[in-house]
Amino acid sequence: MTIDDPRVKANIGELCRVLAETRDQELLEAFLGCLLTPAETAAIAARWALVKALRKGAAQREIAKTLGLSLCKITRGSRELKKTNSAFQRVLAALDNLNPEGGAEDRLPGPLNPHRDDRQDEPGQGGPNIGNPQADK
Repeated sequence: MTIDDPRVKANIGELCRVLAETRDQELLEAFLGCLLTPAETAAIAARWALVKALRKGAAQREIAKTLGLSLCKITRGSRELKKTNSAFQRVLAALDNLNPEGGAEDRLPGPLNPHRDDRQDEPGQGGPNIGNPQADK
């Protein structure tokens, strides 16, 4: 399928309805693990981490370095985050309601996590490589 195929919108809509209805986190994590490749999973996790980092005021170049993302992806995320009543803002508000103490970014390597002291985030060094699809192969 290509993005202009009407089945894309129909299937994404259906998937969103099912995900919104499913309240079992373990089931959803297992489902996403079955649906997505490890590289796709890492890419989605990195995109979510970048949105949260942007909201916290992290510099775009630091996010790029820490998460291994292009400045183009980060700029796109920044633009979306700045839109009035954006989906990003609404989902982040839902995250705040679920987890007022903070989110998963506290477990990311590098400068976005000042509490972590084992910064082995280089490929082959045993650390996480979020946003590096080659690390998942």
